[in-house]
Amino acid sequence: MPNSYTTLWTNSLCRELERSGRAGQRLTMLFGGPHQSLPSFRRAGVQPGDRIYPVRAHRTRLHVLGVLEVARIVPYEIVGSVLPDDDYVKLLDWRLLKAGCVTEVLVGPPGAPLSFDTAVPGDLLERLTYTSRRGERVLKHVEDGRLLRSASVQGIYRLAADSAEELDRLVRRDGRSGGAEEVR
Repeated sequence: MPNSYTTLWTNSLCRELERSGRAGQRLTMLFGGPHQSLPSFRRAGVQPGDRIYPVRAHRTRLHVLGVLEVARIVPYEIVGSVLPDDDYVKLLDWRLLKAGCVTEVLVGPPGAPLSFDTAVPGDLLERLTYTSRRGERVLKHVEDGRLLRSASVQGIYRLAADSAEELDRLVRRDGRSGGAEEVR
């Protein structure tokens, strides 16, 4: 059974993506590395078939920005020799996402178009649940449907199945599709 994860993008990255006209473009690549500023998807347990939801904490709201279904995870040092030319061009196109020490590249079919204004509703934010070997946890620092601090979403975390379904519905409700499946 595939898993779903969130990864936090900084507000400065989101502003840069918006300025460069990335809103509405479909994600095809994500980058991971060894540092907190660019965490490792492999270390988080991400496998091909899993879904990654980039999120942004902005003005007491959590925004879901899109989704990418992982087809491959490629070590960064060999990515140029492994990817077909079309995918390598996409890698160069998404280089804004690459910051610091990159060790891995997640490649997938075009995911949901990036949207910077899809806020997670307060009631969902209050019950958004993550799971790990240690059990389940809800987000900390949520009060009256508002995210007061982003500490509990910094990194890459696996969503509980119900929360993953709700985030997926939220992304799809806005008329976006995740992967090859079309919304009807």
